[in-house]
Amino acid sequence: MSIDLAASLPALLPRAIAWAEGQSRSVLEAGKPLGAPDVALARSVGVRNPESIRIAIVDRIPLPDDLQLRTAAIRAGLLAPETMGLTLGYAVFIRRGHEARPRLLSHEFRHVYQYERAGSIASFLPVYLQEIVTHGYAGAPSEIDARAHENDGR
Repeated sequence: MSIDLAASLPALLPRAIAWAEGQSRSVLEAGKPLGAPDVALARSVGVRNPESIRIAIVDRIPLPDDLQLRTAAIRAGLLAPETMGLTLGYAVFIRRGHEARPRLLSHEFRHVYQYERAGSIASFLPVYLQEIVTHGYAGAPSEIDARAHENDGR
């Protein structure tokens, strides 16, 4: 399925927000809270409420069931088989085997900070997805910022 991301974004955005909010709720209900070292790591990248973060260790980062939304996420580089982490508000998915990587955690925690600044998933996603459509995943300002805040936890 071919998709023009820029043209499709207005129609996909409400579905993307609904999917992200649903995934976030699941992790917030069943995910594990951060231990003291990860709370400190989250604070070090600007997170105001690290006690609200929940982590879900998964075999695969979830993909939307909606075919058009899934295709857009994959095409944009947001979700792929090699994706190791995904942040949706205070919910952080980490692919099994990567949960002890401070650089990955600090990157994802910086995304938590970005959601905190925006105020909600519904406020952050439109800006973030427009950045990706405009600049590409690697060039999106929010991704550049998250990479700049990666650290090894020391």
